[in-house]
Amino acid sequence: MVSALVIFVFLAVLQLGLTLHVRNTLTMAASEGARAAARLDASPEAGIDRARQVATGSLSSRFAQDISASTATVDGVQVVVITIRAPIPVIGPIGPGRALTVTGRAFEESQ
Repeated sequence: MVSALVIFVFLAVLQLGLTLHVRNTLTMAASEGARAAARLDASPEAGIDRARQVATGSLSSRFAQDISASTATVDGVQVVVITIRAPIPVIGPIGPGRALTVTGRAFEESQ
């Protein structure tokens, strides 16, 4: 009975660790994509391509399916926003059934 509880706790901690790893990696990919799109004479598609490249290289292509780019104004400064929506990796029957949404922002370069 105790061993079943220990196994359950171990799987829950493993699930949490895997989810945090995927979230942090996707956040890095979104930030990298935003920096690529914010360069002078770069397009939002360049940022999407860079974010997809980083996410696919670090994780898997299934985490880089839904990537979008937009621009916003923060305190009068134009920023590029890259958003990645990806499934949460699930180990076994436990784990959340939702998706992760992460964003990366970078100040847009101008002349």
